[in-house]
Amino acid sequence: MGAWPLPLTVDGVTADWLTAAFRETLPGVTVLRAEVLEVIHSTTTKIRMKLELDEAGKAAGIATQVIVKGGFQEHSRGMDHMHLREVRGYRDIYPENPLPHPACWFAGFDPAARQGILVMEDLSVRGVEFCHATKPQSREQVARRLGLLAAFHARTWDSDAIRPGGKWADLVDFFDVMRGFFDTKTSPENWARLTALPRGVAVSERFRGRAWMIDAWNRVTAYGQSLPYCVLHGDVHLGNLYIEPDGTPGFLDTLASRGPGMLEVAYHVAAAVDVADRAAWEGALVRHYLDELARHGATAPSFDAAMEQYALFQVYGHFIWLTTESHYQPEAVNTANAMRTGMAMLDHRTAERIAALPPA
Repeated sequence: MGAWPLPLTVDGVTADWLTAAFRETLPGVTVLRAEVLEVIHSTTTKIRMKLELDEAGKAAGIATQVIVKGGFQEHSRGMDHMHLREVRGYRDIYPENPLPHPACWFAGFDPAARQGILVMEDLSVRGVEFCHATKPQSREQVARRLGLLAAFHARTWDSDAIRPGGKWADLVDFFDVMRGFFDTKTSPENWARLTALPRGVAVSERFRGRAWMIDAWNRVTAYGQSLPYCVLHGDVHLGNLYIEPDGTPGFLDTLASRGPGMLEVAYHVAAAVDVADRAAWEGALVRHYLDELARHGATAPSFDAAMEQYALFQVYGHFIWLTTESHYQPEAVNTANAMRTGMAMLDHRTAERIAALPPA
């Protein structure tokens, strides 16, 4: 039966299944033995495994310790769109439009099973530093990461590749795919529950109203969909990022989609930088991103237009960090990021700027 259908349980990830998965692109590889070292449940499940490989597997460069990532929990079938977006990032986007990322030897999506699985290197073996919301980044670290994002965005900036008929035209529209999640999280019950948590108390009262949030998101969605699009990583918060021993930024957990590039810049910078430093750094960081966009051939917006987008798109990070469940991200992470994003919205008069947009 080969690698398909994809397994839905941790027990289904066996040496035989891994052999079939690797042989999708590396014929002749055999996994002689596979041992589960650790199972980490979060939004998705990560299975840390130790492999014994035959000579063909060693020659192919497959690591002897890997992470198998997929939907192996009860809630996973309802998150199949996220599995598909991540698989597409590793399988379809990165080979042609790279960002630094872990080596990946299998990326497959099974629509019948509503399952997506990646088999990638275990970065902990190489001693990378995993970023975390409780450790804000330096100006230099953020600038280096924005330079890589700018090059990534520039290759598809307002391009035929993401227009109807283009090879990546079927990537989901970022705002469209957010709609179901947004509607669920802004139900009266969910909104009251989530804003009563520490992350809700950490932000200004003017940003906690449910009616305001719904109106603001509708206006910003219409605004965002009027801008030039590019291929997005899709989720560049610190929990999805790492740093190589030589300082090179790395990117995990892509949710490949189409959207405006400044959306990612706003989302990353506001939550990655300490609140005491952001106001002093963000203008220079946005200029650096725009310079790198232009250097890689994109028609970058003016600085003033980019800062307008930066201010308006803060509402996306605000929504995410108010509504991410604590079993997916610890409450300390949600609270730190909600506070940082909320301060950015105050500093940039985001509510007033949103009110000036046409009603949606």
